[in-house]
Amino acid sequence: MTAIKTTEELFAKIKEVLVAEFALEADAVRPESLLMEDLGLDSIDAVDLIVKLKPYISGKLGPELFKQVRTIQDVVEVIFPLLEQ
Repeated sequence: MTAIKTTEELFAKIKEVLVAEFALEADAVRPESLLMEDLGLDSIDAVDLIVKLKPYISGKLGPELFKQVRTIQDVVEVIFPLLEQ
């Protein structure tokens, strides 16, 4: 497993997971994509996404971090500071 060093790499990993695990079209996954409205993800899907990204995360992920998350870019901004560097 290669460490993720940039926000671009993190976005690429999130996109990879969403396409592989949630059967989303790659073209639909953009930084501005709304998780619920554009991608059809619900709160359970969001938890599944975080579980898939957990191997890259060294910080503590509390539910309060995700209260304001609406887009893929929001996910990147919440998770990036918690990555193992």
